[in-house]
Amino acid sequence: MQALQELRPFSIKTKLGTLVVVSVFITTGLLMIAVRTETELRFITVFSVIATLLITQFVAHSLTAPLDEMNTVARSISHGDYTRRVRGADRRDELGDLASTINRMADDLEAQEQHRKELVANVSHELRTPIAALRAVLENVVDGVSEADPETMRTALKQTERLGRLVETLLDLSRLDNGVVPLRARRFEVWPYLSGVLKEAQLSGAASVQRQGMPSGSGRHTRTDVHLHLDVTPPELTAHADAERLHQVVANLIDNAVKHSPPHGRVTVRARRGPTPESLDLEVLDEGPGIPESEWHRVFERFNRGAVVKPHGPDSDGGTGLGLAIARWAVELHGGRIGVAESTRGCRIQVTLPGIP
Repeated sequence: MQALQELRPFSIKTKLGTLVVVSVFITTGLLMIAVRTETELRFITVFSVIATLLITQFVAHSLTAPLDEMNTVARSISHGDYTRRVRGADRRDELGDLASTINRMADDLEAQEQHRKELVANVSHELRTPIAALRAVLENVVDGVSEADPETMRTALKQTERLGRLVETLLDLSRLDNGVVPLRARRFEVWPYLSGVLKEAQLSGAASVQRQGMPSGSGRHTRTDVHLHLDVTPPELTAHADAERLHQVVANLIDNAVKHSPPHGRVTVRARRGPTPESLDLEVLDEGPGIPESEWHRVFERFNRGAVVKPHGPDSDGGTGLGLAIARWAVELHGGRIGVAESTRGCRIQVTLPGIP
C-alpha cells in the first residue's frame, strides 16, 4: 500500500519532482536560446529566475492553501465546533488523505458530543422519575399524610433499587471506557448457570409488578406475561468464561427480548457447544416484530433506546440505551462475537465465546 502511494501520479513527491525537472528544462532552454541568438547571459538568467519563481509560487500555493484551511478547521474543532469540514478530501495526494482523516476525526468527535448530550438527557430522565417518586413518598411520611407502613417503605425501597441499578449501569459504562475490568474466567456448567439467570429475571419481573407496577431501570423488566424458555444441549454442557460478565450479557439480552415480545410471547435462551474446547454458542430469540436488517449495525450502539421498534407493555420505557452496548463490551472482552442473525420470526441475537485460549 505504501509503495502504491509513493508511485501515484498526483502525490506531493511527484509534484515537487516535476517542479525541479521543469525548472531545469526552462533554464536549459533559455541558455540554448542565448547561445544561438547571442543574447547576454544576464538577461537569460533573469528570465530563468522569474519563470522558475512563477512556477514555484503556483505549486506552493496549491500545497499551502489546503494546509491553511486544515489549520482553520483544526482550530475550530479544538474550540468545540465539530461542524466544520475540510474541502478537497477528493484530492489524489497526501493532502487529500489528510483532509479525509481530519473530516473523519470531526465526524467521530461530533458523534461523541451527540452521545454525551444524549447521555446527559437519558440519565436526567432516568434519575428524575425515581427521585421524584421517592421524594413524594418521604414527604408524605414526614407530613403525616401516610404512615411509614411496610407497603410505603416497599415503594421507597423500589425507587432506591432503581437508582442503584442506574448507578451500576453507569459504573459499567465507565469501566467499559477505561478498560479496567479484568476477566476472571473459570469453568462452569451451563445449564444450572443459565437456569439461575432466567429464574432471577422471572423473579425480578414479578417483584417489580407487585411493587405498584412502576417501571424499572436498566436490566430489569416489569412483564410477567412473557414465558422464558431454556434450551441447553447437551445437558452436561460446560463453558469457560467470566460468569459475572456473562451474566451481564444474558440478563441484558433477556431484558431486551422481553421488552419487545408480544403479549404472552416466548423468549428462548439456547446454548450449544462451540467449535473449540469449552467454547459456547448462545442465542436469545423472541417473537417480537424483529429488527430490519438495515438497522442491525445500530443495535449495539450506546444510547440506542429502541428507536427501531417501540417496546411492548404499558411500562416499557426503552431503558437507558446502554444494556446492549454493555453486552457487546462484555462479549468482546472475552474475545467473542455478538450480532443479530436472520430469523423467520422476531429477533435472534447470537453470542459466541471462544472458551479456553
